[in-house]
Amino acid sequence: MDQERETAGIVSGFVPVIDLSDRRSAHGRAVLAAAIGEACARSGFFTIVGHGVPRPLVERLYTTTNAFFRLPDAEKAAVASGPDVSGFRRSGGTTAQSLDQKTPPDLCEAFGVHVTGELSARERTGLGDYRAPWKLANAWPSAPTDFTTTWHEYMSVMTELSADLMRLFALALELGEDFFDDRFDRHLSSLTANYYFPQIESPLPGQLRRGPHTDFGALTVLYQEDDLTGLQVRTDTGEWRDVPAVPGSFVVNIGDLMARWSGGRWVSTLHRVVNPEGGDTSSRLSVPFFYQPNHDAPAGPVRSLTSPDDAQNPSETAGQWIATKMQKLFAPAP
Repeated sequence: MDQERETAGIVSGFVPVIDLSDRRSAHGRAVLAAAIGEACARSGFFTIVGHGVPRPLVERLYTTTNAFFRLPDAEKAAVASGPDVSGFRRSGGTTAQSLDQKTPPDLCEAFGVHVTGELSARERTGLGDYRAPWKLANAWPSAPTDFTTTWHEYMSVMTELSADLMRLFALALELGEDFFDDRFDRHLSSLTANYYFPQIESPLPGQLRRGPHTDFGALTVLYQEDDLTGLQVRTDTGEWRDVPAVPGSFVVNIGDLMARWSGGRWVSTLHRVVNPEGGDTSSRLSVPFFYQPNHDAPAGPVRSLTSPDDAQNPSETAGQWIATKMQKLFAPAP
């Protein structure tokens, strides 16, 4: 089996590197599903190569997004968001607050949109009877001129890739490959850019570029610069490990909801983005695509993956779960 994995381009480790090139054949998908299942049970993180996302598209995304964050403050403020998450935010939030930990605001700016932000106002009002960012219209900047079209194209490609990863997840959990399809046919996915601006002043005690947190939904596909990292994942012994920046790759991790669906077989792991070492005043850009299910998808474990005695709230929805976490994330910092 080890030889088979090496042939398939799978490099083991706490955050393994998995080559998706052979995901078109039944045998290849079985090997990949097994490796993904092992990674999700151990760390909840893995790095993918051979994913098929066109390199020119990724380069356009990086160039146009980086150019947006370097615009004058007044131009970025024209698409600034309010108390919910849509458009530009001077502060990317305080991620540790989602776990009820009190820290200073994260040292980053952010811009985000949802796939549902392109729906009509009437359609958006039907996405849950509670406050949620996916019920807002997207606020697009007028510059750079190719920003909106590039982001739309990138979201479409990420949706296709994420849907296939969910099918591999289903195989890894010994479910039908299309098991999760109808939980994402009206998905709430979002694309967010985190701009970690140069740190000219010393951070406050406990202040990081991104504080420790878990993601909330099903899965995240993260673009990070090829030569810059800072992303760390915590092991079950409490040790923080760097996630290397592998050229041409994406980092994939599962969120709380996927861990719940798995009946606890898989883990949604704490991660953070640390500050650069002293004297490093470079900026860094990362762009996570959060693949979020339908607002009314169930939030509890898949019944076949848990025992009948496990406590669960059958009426809680994925939308309610994610919205509660998001409200904590963007609550005013202490």
